[in-house]
Amino acid sequence: MRLMKYKKTIGLSSLLAATLMLGGCDMVLMNPKGAIGVEQKTLILTAFGLMLIVVIPAIVMAIIFALRYREANKSATYRPNWAHSNKIELVVWTVPILIIIVLATITWKTTQELDPYKPLDYEEKPVTIEVISLDWKWLFIYPEQGIATVNEIAFPTNVPVNFKITSDSVMNSFFIPQLGGQIYAMAGMQTKLHLIANTPDTYKGFSASYSGEGFSGMKFTATATPDRESFEQWVQKVKASPKTLDTVQAFNDLAEKSQNNPVEYFSSVKPKLFQETITKFMGDMKHGGMFGTAGHGKTEHGEAADHNMNMSQPAHAGVEE
Repeated sequence: MRLMKYKKTIGLSSLLAATLMLGGCDMVLMNPKGAIGVEQKTLILTAFGLMLIVVIPAIVMAIIFALRYREANKSATYRPNWAHSNKIELVVWTVPILIIIVLATITWKTTQELDPYKPLDYEEKPVTIEVISLDWKWLFIYPEQGIATVNEIAFPTNVPVNFKITSDSVMNSFFIPQLGGQIYAMAGMQTKLHLIANTPDTYKGFSASYSGEGFSGMKFTATATPDRESFEQWVQKVKASPKTLDTVQAFNDLAEKSQNNPVEYFSSVKPKLFQETITKFMGDMKHGGMFGTAGHGKTEHGEAADHNMNMSQPAHAGVEE
């Protein structure tokens, strides 16, 4: 009797602890602030609802069976020779098959619509941001404005943002949860991501792929300004910085390993630094080496060995002007 009470107490305590822990979770994916994030939330909830069509009846039947066929229930019919039911077989096969068909259709459609490489259809001129993942920080280059920042970006609300992404080190994953989508950054390759913010705010971004000792501090902020004028004011603030990123040596110094790197502004940046960061790895890949300069897994054709890990889209080798 004491053992039963002890088990019950432990069970209730575990449930309470789990509830408290989950209560502190910030479910940013369920609070999207961009068009892509909203569509992804809809997809998640749709898939969740379809799966509940199977899960809820299964739980209910488990409870009913346990109550009906418990030892104390003498009214239950004992059928030792029962082995098959066409009606049950029809239900347990037809319902999951229909759900799979519906999910497959929805997945195919949304895969095309939410392709991270597909530019967003908006009249506003997009803002281009080149992203280079370093150890352990993010370098952002604005080629049209001629500036660069570390661990901070800004862009106008309701204006498409075209991210071009690569890595100067190990593979990382670029992710701004509330705006939707994540995609990998790999050395010697360029991936793309198109996002938009529909609400002025500051959003959290980070690397969603473990990349070593300083991974936990590899975070950045993404600020959606109310309008282009506010964005231009931010650009001017960056241009007022005394720091520059005009030489290869300056970039190499910045690329040195550091943890919890503070936000940095660079008033000017070396032209085509993003492209040069990609092409410097191309020579090793052409020779069929298994490891790049920074130790990245490559196939003999120069493709990332881990490219299938990108849930959204395979990476594109080479550089686009």
